[in-house]
This record gives sequence, C-alpha cells and structure tokens, in this order.
Amino acid sequence: MTPEPVVVALPFVGRWRALNSPARRVPSHGVDLLGQRYAIDFVGVDERHRDSAVTDWRTRLHTEPAERFFAFGRPILAPADGVVVAVHDGEPDHEARRSQLALVPYMLGQSGRLRQGTAAIAGNHVVVKLRESGAFAALVHLRRESLRVGVGDAVTSGQQLGECGNSGNSTQPHVHVQLMDSADLTAARGVPVAFRGYREWGVGTDHPVPIDTGIPGERSVVEPL
Repeated sequence: MTPEPVVVALPFVGRWRALNSPARRVPSHGVDLLGQRYAIDFVGVDERHRDSAVTDWRTRLHTEPAERFFAFGRPILAPADGVVVAVHDGEPDHEARRSQLALVPYMLGQSGRLRQGTAAIAGNHVVVKLRESGAFAALVHLRRESLRVGVGDAVTSGQQLGECGNSGNSTQPHVHVQLMDSADLTAARGVPVAFRGYREWGVGTDHPVPIDTGIPGERSVVEPL
C-alpha cells in the first residue's frame, strides 16, 4: 500500500510546467534510484506557457545557452519549514538541448554520469529535513554559486534556497523536486509528495482550476495561489 503523501508548498512563484509527474506513473522518472520514485520536474514558463522566447537554428540543430530559458535564475524556495542537512555547489550549468540531434550524444553519456556519482546527476542541490514530517526534500539542478543556505541552517517555507539552473543530469533549466526517507541520495527511498494551494492549467485548457491539495498532471502548468 502506498503511504499517504507528505504535503508541501510548491518551491517557487510564477508559472511552471510539470514533467515526469508521479500523477502519470511511478516510478515517475522510470527508475527507482537515488530516491527518485515520486520525483517531479518543473520547467519555468511565461504567461503564454512558453519555456523560452527564442527559437532559431540552434533550437533545431544544436545546443542553446541556458540563459535563453525563463526558468534559469528564478528563485527556488523551501517547500516547508526545516533544517538544511546537505548542500552541494560548484557544478557547471550546461548548455540546453531541445534539438533531437543534440540529445543523442547526451543520452549516450548517461551511464558515464552515473559512474561519476551523485554530483554529476543531481548537480548543485539542497536537501532539507522537514520539521513536521521528518521527510527529506531535495531541490536539484540549481544554478552554480546561487545557493543561499548551508548545512545546519533553519529555513522556513517560502525562503529562497538558491536559483533554478541546468547543472547535473539536466537537458534544460528546471527544478527537480523529490521527498525521501534519508538525506543520503545513494541510499534514500522516495516518499510520496503532494502540493497545496495552486492553480492548474491542464493540457489543452485555457482556464485554470484551483487545487487545495494535489499532484500536478503531466505537462500541466501550475502557479501557487
């Protein structure tokens, strides 16, 4: 039986598109490694629900600067009150890859990144032990040198932890959010998560629906209330 989800706030403001949602499948990312069982990705979008205002030859054939994407540099916030138990910084923010041609060599390098360890997968990240539930929340793929907290810092829900980046195993600037039963990514098991207080634009819909508590659907756009 699946345990009840831990309810937290969305770790950002503005509009973001949900990808690899556990509302679609579990394990949400297709693997049950590194505490990812119920993880969810969010890609920042604008009011027209675009992830970037720029589309050119590089979009179709090559890599693109991470700065092209609305998500890059957006504040990433603590999803609940807690204490920081792990941080990692110093990983580079990669070029983004929307082109299928650019994705091929990237996908071929997946096994190599796994062998390099968690830093090559998670990139720059923060892990917070949540005060009420005792679960551990990981905010992953943050921007290099944007972290504002250190181990031992007490944080409150909505406090900025860093900025969205494109570090680690990431093809486009986004934030990867997961709850776990341990601060050690190599040993952690995923914990179900739900989010409170947001509006959601389902795929193909023009008007949002207010959600008290839920899990965003695959490719839906959400915004905290």
